[in-house]
Amino acid sequence: MNRNKNQGFTLIEIAIVLVIIGLLLGGILKGQELITSARVRNLISQQDGIKAAFFGFQDRFRALPGDYAQATVNIVGVTQNGNGNGQIEATTTPLEDILTWEHLSHAGFINGSYIYTAVAPYDNAIPKNPYSSYLQIVYGGWYGAGTAETGAGASPARHHIKTGSQIPVEIIAEVDRKIDDGDALKGGFQFSFANQYGNTQPAAPAGTGAANASAVCSGTDGLWLVKNGVTNCQGASLL
Repeated sequence: MNRNKNQGFTLIEIAIVLVIIGLLLGGILKGQELITSARVRNLISQQDGIKAAFFGFQDRFRALPGDYAQATVNIVGVTQNGNGNGQIEATTTPLEDILTWEHLSHAGFINGSYIYTAVAPYDNAIPKNPYSSYLQIVYGGWYGAGTAETGAGASPARHHIKTGSQIPVEIIAEVDRKIDDGDALKGGFQFSFANQYGNTQPAAPAGTGAANASAVCSGTDGLWLVKNGVTNCQGASLL
């Protein structure tokens, strides 16, 4: 007489399944780690390249890109001069923080051929970060604990390279740890508000009294708030 018997998994079979699941999870986590590392390296490389271009231009022309008052005379293809006051400003005409990219590209310090425009869209005028947000080199104090570009609430005014926004907080925090001190409000790389060129405004540092203080990228203690999971942060490399 045939009898149907329900047999469970043996311990060996269960162990094999658990090993396979562990390998799959390990592979997923490792893959995510590699993706994060690649994004961090991309952002660092972009910032380093712009720094080198900025200082190379300054060394060659004894002037700042975007602010150079003799650019149309000495750089082929440049359409506008800056005012030559030693500051890359976002409030002048032409807008020197946009003109910067035309000066750098036509002088051969960055790839591409950017053409100045004061009207959106800026795709041919301003380069973007890996998250499709515009970069900016500007003189002002809207970085670190500063809540304004100039005047009351501003950090000490200086030139800085904004990374562009839309960067996850864990990515920007890792960039800071790798190239600086990991403190969002100190050192050579700090938290920054977004620029005005099509970027959504990231949250203000906690406790500053500015808008959106409940959804922040960094706190008043300088810690990047990675646990918040904010996906719209921005940093600034001080020059």
